[in-house]
Amino acid sequence: MCPSPEPIDAAEPAAADRRRLTEEQAADIEATRAEVQTTRRAVVPALEEILYEPLPVLDQGFIRVIDYMGDDAGIVQAARVSYGRGTKQISNDRGLINYLMRHRHTSPFEMCEIKLHIKLPIFIARQWIRHRTANVNEYSARYSVLEEAFYTPAPEHLAAQSQTNRQGRADVLEGPESRDALGRIQAHSTDSYELYLSLLNEDRAGDVQDPDKKGLARELARMTLPLNTYTEWYWKIDLHNLLHFSALRADSHAQYEIRAYAEVLLDVLKRWVPLAYDAFLDYRKDGAELSGKALAVLRRMLKGEQVDQAESGLSPREWRDLQALLDLA
Repeated sequence: MCPSPEPIDAAEPAAADRRRLTEEQAADIEATRAEVQTTRRAVVPALEEILYEPLPVLDQGFIRVIDYMGDDAGIVQAARVSYGRGTKQISNDRGLINYLMRHRHTSPFEMCEIKLHIKLPIFIARQWIRHRTANVNEYSARYSVLEEAFYTPAPEHLAAQSQTNRQGRADVLEGPESRDALGRIQAHSTDSYELYLSLLNEDRAGDVQDPDKKGLARELARMTLPLNTYTEWYWKIDLHNLLHFSALRADSHAQYEIRAYAEVLLDVLKRWVPLAYDAFLDYRKDGAELSGKALAVLRRMLKGEQVDQAESGLSPREWRDLQALLDLA
């Protein structure tokens, strides 16, 4: 199995990694962060600390919090349809949020929203866009020239195809196999970008290469680029659906690359809505849901009965999952 994503340092300076941002982009972000606004809206100091800051993911990706609406008290306020900011005691707010999460009363969580700027490889964007509960606006390669940014896996994430899971990885490649795969990925990315620029009849500075030659339309030239090309988009989503995204994509069974983004989103959630984040960990991410048959088996086990798969009513796979969940395997 591939290792879990390493924790991300959310305090990394915006211009620390030039692979992620140009000097102009970093300067724009610093200028935006320097602006201070007065407001009557709910403000979360821990989230304000990282507002607009690129939180690094993978080798060249990032997540930036652009805007947000609501906080933990807003969830409570919506649940009670109150005129104020909820209760004055955090313990009361925590109890209500736990109740809402435990019983899957989702509409109060939908009252909070967040807008993110995300830079990610196209093959991860294809997984990400499956979550159809957000508003998305992506960088247009029909209008603009894509930058030379390609995801290259770290050696510890170059793994062979699993023989038991058609959409998973097995052991990490080592030695010549790893070096060969990595070298070919890097060479293909460079060659593809050279072809892309050549078809556009442009160089890396955006200047015309050959004045006597017409460049291919950008909307056509982009088709030569591989799926590890980085794209960017703005992604706005409510808290309920962000929690659902995180439950699926921060799971150990998710692909490493999208899991790396989900881990950063968990840190954002912890800063933004700490009470909802704790409830989410307890009742969703670190919790479990049992089928009726599995619950019946568990009740029999608690009564001291010896239960085997053949007469449990569970399929062999369901039985293995239950054994693993109960740490009985």
